[in-house]
Amino acid sequence: MRVRTAGAGAGAGRTVRRALVAGLGLALVALTPLPAQANATTGAAGEPVAATGAWADPVSASGAAAGPVGVTRTTLAADTVIPRGVTVDLVRRTMTLAAGEKRHLRGRLEATSTTTGIVGLTERVRCLDASGRTVPVVAASARNHEGSDTVTYATPGHLPLFADLLFTAPADGTYTCVLQGTAYSSLTGSYHLTAVAGKTWLEADDGDRVGAGWWQNPACESADSGGACTYVGTGPARRDAWVFYDDGTPSRRWQAHPDAVSVSAQANLELTTCYHGTASCATAMQAHPRGRNAVVDARFEFIQLGTTGHACRTHSTTARRTVTDDAHHAVGYSFLTGLPVDPACGTRDFLMRIYVKHVSGQTVKIDGVQSGVTSLTNGIAFNNFG
Repeated sequence: MRVRTAGAGAGAGRTVRRALVAGLGLALVALTPLPAQANATTGAAGEPVAATGAWADPVSASGAAAGPVGVTRTTLAADTVIPRGVTVDLVRRTMTLAAGEKRHLRGRLEATSTTTGIVGLTERVRCLDASGRTVPVVAASARNHEGSDTVTYATPGHLPLFADLLFTAPADGTYTCVLQGTAYSSLTGSYHLTAVAGKTWLEADDGDRVGAGWWQNPACESADSGGACTYVGTGPARRDAWVFYDDGTPSRRWQAHPDAVSVSAQANLELTTCYHGTASCATAMQAHPRGRNAVVDARFEFIQLGTTGHACRTHSTTARRTVTDDAHHAVGYSFLTGLPVDPACGTRDFLMRIYVKHVSGQTVKIDGVQSGVTSLTNGIAFNNFG
């Protein structure tokens, strides 16, 4: 996948990173968002989280909305090296499905590093048909591992990433879904990342996620040479944006199943900082030198619509997120679970969107679909039957 920029000059910038972390280490801990709470209007809270630097490491929510659908976790049995420039298969799950059956897959990749330098890490959840061909879509998330000496993760030196995929079988058959990891950097010399046994896993539903819905935002290539991506920040960037709503995403409504007793929703929002010289943003969006970092506010909304097509009942969860230039890419995870379907609204239609507002620092890119298949920002809605 092309989210592979550990940052222009990532190796050369190591001295800068040391000074930056030394000066802001306490501030980074202080800026870690509290567990995101749902609005008072929702009656539901976001999933509990544990601090990982300036972002959130969610407790697994797979199965929280499943009702009678069970979930099986397959865990990495032994520490596995992820060499530079190599994509490594870490965990597999094979399933026999009928056409149209849906499965929620959640991957967790926890990695350590052999260097104090900055190394990019990408996690993918990819499903293959019986012939070995990838079945779109591939879910991915990315972040730079900031070095073996990094103390701003929940466990020093251990970077966790999550990726979520709603897989729909295109035809009757057997499918193998794989959790993969890739390492990359401009560093010289020998280094590698290591996927941690027991902490790296792939979860998959044991049954059909009847009526579940999938959202992904539009195409946004890594370098964005065509200027197709959505940016929030200063200068020519927008000050705010609505992901899945006014960013070019095709308009869609999701209808809760008639037998669902409640619904749940989640979203993964990937952002990339646009410092001077990065290969990950359009040149016009690079407003500040490396080290400025970015702060954004994000509000995840799942809205039940009324008969006029306007909002009848809004459920939301908010968080302030800091993305450092050393991390460069970072994912925010949002959950809303056990939401009632209000009969007074007159419909069972829902709208999903994420409001993103720039607060300070670097302009950020809202990452989208790369190469027509790999989704970095996405959402899922679930029916709850039990």
